[in-house]
Amino acid sequence: MARIRFLALFIIAMAFYGDLAAQDRYAVFYKYKPQESLSLEKPDEFLSQKALERRSREGVLPDSLDLPVAQKYVDAVAEKSTYILYSSKWYNATLLVTEKEGVKELEAFPFVDRVELVGHGFIANPDGKIGSRIYASESHKFRNPSSESTWVLATNEEAYDFQNSLLGIDKMHEEGYTGKGVTIAVFDAGFPGSETASPLIHLQTNGQIIATRDFVRPWNQNVYSDNQHGTNVLSLIASYEPGKMVAGAPDANYILAMTEEITTEYWIEEYNWVRAAEYADSLGTDIISSSVGYWDFDDPEMNYTVEDLDGETTIIARGANIAASKGILVVNSAGNTGPSESTLNSPSDAKGILAIGSVDRELTVSGFSSRGPTGDGRAKPDLAAFGGGTVLIRSNGEIGYSNGTSFSAPQIAALAAGLWEAKPEWTKDELVESLLTSGSQAEEPDNLLGYGIPNFFDALYGEILGVEDKGEEFVWKVYPNPVIGDELNIHFGNSLSAEFSLTDLNGRVFANQILTRQTLKEPFRILLNGINHGFYVIQMQDGELIRHGKIVKQ
Repeated sequence: MARIRFLALFIIAMAFYGDLAAQDRYAVFYKYKPQESLSLEKPDEFLSQKALERRSREGVLPDSLDLPVAQKYVDAVAEKSTYILYSSKWYNATLLVTEKEGVKELEAFPFVDRVELVGHGFIANPDGKIGSRIYASESHKFRNPSSESTWVLATNEEAYDFQNSLLGIDKMHEEGYTGKGVTIAVFDAGFPGSETASPLIHLQTNGQIIATRDFVRPWNQNVYSDNQHGTNVLSLIASYEPGKMVAGAPDANYILAMTEEITTEYWIEEYNWVRAAEYADSLGTDIISSSVGYWDFDDPEMNYTVEDLDGETTIIARGANIAASKGILVVNSAGNTGPSESTLNSPSDAKGILAIGSVDRELTVSGFSSRGPTGDGRAKPDLAAFGGGTVLIRSNGEIGYSNGTSFSAPQIAALAAGLWEAKPEWTKDELVESLLTSGSQAEEPDNLLGYGIPNFFDALYGEILGVEDKGEEFVWKVYPNPVIGDELNIHFGNSLSAEFSLTDLNGRVFANQILTRQTLKEPFRILLNGINHGFYVIQMQDGELIRHGKIVKQ
């Protein structure tokens, strides 16, 4: 009798498991976005005051993307699904769990545009490859270096001094800028120990963690779990414990979001990222620091090609573009699949964001650092920081060392936070332009390190040039660079007119004309209509005064 009961229970259990295994994750896209109560005339009903203030600074009006998915659609598709994960307002879609028969019923709804498979299975195996994907693709175990580079000054007493001084974080702190008033959203695989680690405990004590959310398992209320990769990343932005670890933006506010599913790799993770970006946007985040990237998947049919990494094709790149268009600075790791060219992971191919590569202690590109160009020929990464033996904090609160662009990217996010505290009036594009022009190879960006290693002082104050024959000073400033649209602004000289020329790197002339302006305070403006993406050399001349510079047209 016992054997029969056991066999019956085994059969029931296997049938239940089979039902779960047959259930996959899908994105249901809607044709329309009707609203019953919310209106763009009253954006304060669905966006925070800080989100509205950022849009005001950026000159961006709330639009239909800010409105939520129609609840009546969600209610209808819920009846044909096992579980609703979440809805994406930017993509006007609901992510849910169902079986193949459910897909057919969903597709029959007149308001449904299409249903797309985004992830196989639903309940992750707790004994799965936890941690393996993160550590294989985004970091490598690293032992404490036995000796320091001669670049490090003898006065450096702490292990973190090298990476901080490389970006001028120490000078930024001396000036009093620590990210106060800036909100940073960190997207990763988990943040275990970050609520108790001594270099990060001030975030809890001072109420600087303003929101947390798990988008992988929406029912989970605890982000202080799973993979420590997120803790490592957060420590490189927010730590403050002199003698142990000091990062660039310890006084910023933080949103912690889990978007990376560590047991599998499917498109669903890109949608998790986009949904997290929507969430962070609505709360008014200024910066997204993301150390994830996608290229190949457990389902080969989801894999991307180099051509797909054109900044407009992948799910996550399109989401990053939307975030950037709303004035959010997205800082993302370039990836760790170098040294071959065109080895970027998405969303580092997106436009209007900063993709970050890695340098070693000799200040040369790390062998693992992913390189451009993008699928459409744009130069990437944009900037670089120290990622070859980065000092960070582990989940047990102790110092560790690791390699990866995952750990160079958050350092740039911290630098950006300090700069935005210093210049709160800057738009996102002005901040990006200042960071790029401060780069160590801003005059000759390439596909290894982009514009190079930025630094605080040059980014904040720009390049001031003396003009001997006039005994005056003027500012040379070209923005935005990269040029995403068609308009280019140039601060130059002390006259109301100047001669402008545009050539490619082979010397072919694309423009040669006289530019004028109404006052010396405003820049010269020129439209680059019809100019293809690529590198160009600009020249401005006012009598004997000549200035050259390089721009990137995206």
